[in-house]
Amino acid sequence: MVITPASATGHLALEGALTVTTVSRLDAALQALPAKAVTLDLGQVTRFDTAGAWAIVRFEQRLGQSGEVLGIENLSEQDGQLLATIRNSMPDVPDTPQPARSIVDRVADLGQAVTVSLGYGLALMGYLGLFVARLGRSLRHPSEFRLTALVHHCHEVGVKAVPIVSLMAFLIGVVLAFQGSTQLRQFGAEVFVVDLIAISILRELGILLTSIIVAGRTASAFTAAIGSMKMREEIDAMRTLGLDPAMVLFVPRILALLLMLPILGLIANVMGLLGGAIMSWIELGISPAMFRTRLVEGTDVSHVFVGMVKAPVFALIIGIIGCHAGMQVESNAESLGRQTSNAVVAAIFAVIVADAAFSIFFSQLGI
Repeated sequence: MVITPASATGHLALEGALTVTTVSRLDAALQALPAKAVTLDLGQVTRFDTAGAWAIVRFEQRLGQSGEVLGIENLSEQDGQLLATIRNSMPDVPDTPQPARSIVDRVADLGQAVTVSLGYGLALMGYLGLFVARLGRSLRHPSEFRLTALVHHCHEVGVKAVPIVSLMAFLIGVVLAFQGSTQLRQFGAEVFVVDLIAISILRELGILLTSIIVAGRTASAFTAAIGSMKMREEIDAMRTLGLDPAMVLFVPRILALLLMLPILGLIANVMGLLGGAIMSWIELGISPAMFRTRLVEGTDVSHVFVGMVKAPVFALIIGIIGCHAGMQVESNAESLGRQTSNAVVAAIFAVIVADAAFSIFFSQLGI
């Protein structure tokens, strides 16, 4: 396919085959032309099919939108009929402007969003109640409790998360020590970098960042596991066999989080303090013995309590959101991927909101 200018008066000669194999180049060449009146000479065209006709009609429509006309010369009767057929078959897409949104529409959208959020919150509360009820039932009937599943999920949730949690906390301690030393050195208060590291990690960053990492790992894992079982109708099979999905799936997973997240938080605290101590030694010359002495004398045990008391709440949030999202999966892979990503985002957001609420609460108590 070749486009050759036949003259300087807006005539173009098309040569070769105008078929589906050349339609991309033809359409790109025609769309690159200025929207001015032009005449196409098709006398040298060897083959002409529906795709070539579509490209010409599309170019004709573009000229028509600009008030220009496309002329066609040396077109055979058969090719003319094909061109007319394509022209009549092209969809007529009306340019309908979007109606202006009023303040009532915006308020309605806001109300709908609030309603959906409240419904989601109530659903999570329902799953929390379901977990507590099934946990109480397992205490009354220990034979129904699945200890093997609990041990398995403790290994998946806790033991396998130790390396990434330790590395994260260690690096956070290094960063806090380095940045804190840079700022405190200006005032000759380098020794207070120990207080900065201890309070930040023990009170906030240790358990918060651990929960965020666990939310990314575990909420997605819970959603993917339960959602894939729901896609394969295994949960329906459980109900048919007389098994309670909440007892079999929810209780071991959420209880494993309740047991392992405080342990992971303690590991994060230790590794964060270790990273801060090493960087303080390198950057400020604070020996490990001095770091330990300042840590014991200047850091109250209440900071550890404030951090650790958040762990069970964060564990409940992550576990319930992950299990709820898994039960919302429909019978297609797209739903599984969407619910998995939604569970991670919702769990991380809820953990951060809960941490902010804890900070306000302890601040009001003066702790």
